Amino acid sequence: MTSWAGRTAAEIAAAVREKEVTPREVLADHLARIERLDSRVGAFRTVRAAAALVEADAVASRADLAELPLAGVPVAVKDNLAVRGESHRNGSAATPDTPAAEDHVTVARLRAAGAVVVGLTNVPELCVFGTTEGVHGTARNPWDTSRTAGGSSGGSAAAVAAGLVPLALGNDGMGSLRIPAANCGLVTLKPGHGVVPAGIGNGDWFGMSENGPLATTVEDLRLMLGVLADADFARRDGERSPRRIAVALRSPLAGVSVSKPYTTAVRQAAGVLAKAGHRVRRAEPPYPLSLGVTSLQHWTAGTAVDAQDLDPARLARRTRVHAAVGRRFLHSVRAGDQRAHLRARLTPFFTEHDILLTPSLARRSPRAAPWHERGWLRNILANTAYSPFTPPWNLTGWPAMSIPFGALPSGAPCAVQLVGRPGTEEDLLALAEELERLHPWRRTAPPADQR
Repeated sequence: MTSWAGRTAAEIAAAVREKEVTPREVLADHLARIERLDSRVGAFRTVRAAAALVEADAVASRADLAELPLAGVPVAVKDNLAVRGESHRNGSAATPDTPAAEDHVTVARLRAAGAVVVGLTNVPELCVFGTTEGVHGTARNPWDTSRTAGGSSGGSAAAVAAGLVPLALGNDGMGSLRIPAANCGLVTLKPGHGVVPAGIGNGDWFGMSENGPLATTVEDLRLMLGVLADADFARRDGERSPRRIAVALRSPLAGVSVSKPYTTAVRQAAGVLAKAGHRVRRAEPPYPLSLGVTSLQHWTAGTAVDAQDLDPARLARRTRVHAAVGRRFLHSVRAGDQRAHLRARLTPFFTEHDILLTPSLARRSPRAAPWHERGWLRNILANTAYSPFTPPWNLTGWPAMSIPFGALPSGAPCAVQLVGRPGTEEDLLALAEELERLHPWRRTAPPADQR
């Protein structure tokens, strides 16, 4: 009998609603896959197997089972969001190991829709960096386990890419959904500000952090996004107007080069969209030279706020330094002038173009290594060198996606990024569907023992 592990969320939910399979049977298949594979992947900090089986049975007995959009679908939750009855450690030894009394609103919405929370996934300490490792584990890219899954939603991305769950919840403050999605061959969307409830840490990194889904198909992405946003993101049929798409290959951050696989992926994706009837042309956004400084100030200041009530002696050195640097910028970051200036500078570009197409990353991810034991500057340089394309869209608060496209020389996935002005989530999803249909990607990594 074929396992339900590796099937899409849409397929699972439909089968559960039709009572072709029970939520317990679906969950059991996924738990077996986690037991077999996660020791090599490192996706989960904790797997709540017994509690999840009880929850699966509760879903099966619900009177509204036939209407549940995520009926019986196993999901993973990033370990900086509250799951009732579980601690959320945020990748740190300094956070309390105290069970949460209530679900975070996004987790509550997933459960109300019929999803079953399998466990909480690994993150770097305080979700600061674009690699995922620390005292609770190291998340590796299932396509190439010598490399990090990325961060900070690295465990969530690894769980989906390995087929341990069909969907996972993460969040994105400087690229923390898009970076691991790009590494692991997933599709994700960082929604624009206010589309999905945030409530991440102490102030959402000044409103830059957004919760969002990680999935293997755009259909599944739409399904989970609709639940998280409590809105209709179902696919719209019918003809769509051609979009004006700007293609940008240069790094937004001065001095950062972009490797050939990522520029090639963007050029090829641009060709696919041009053949589909869209108006595609090269155009570089007018990023200010100060963008790197602005990004660093906001990145570190967000950590300074999140670390302020924690015991510094229990934080990794790179985290302590990051927070100490950020304390110097708290006043200017809270004023919001730099972000307002960036939005004003980029808005005219998005009146001339509907969508921006860029690489998701500048190069493949760093090796899976104990980065939390290395120096702060070494971490900063490694992160900046491979992920310069994501931070601008947290600073503006505008929606941005990462979509699998092409492959690296190692065989791991490559990816492109789509960005739109506020309120264009549907336009981004529609373009992602076109790329998926015209240039499909492999949904999950083959297990190491089957390569």
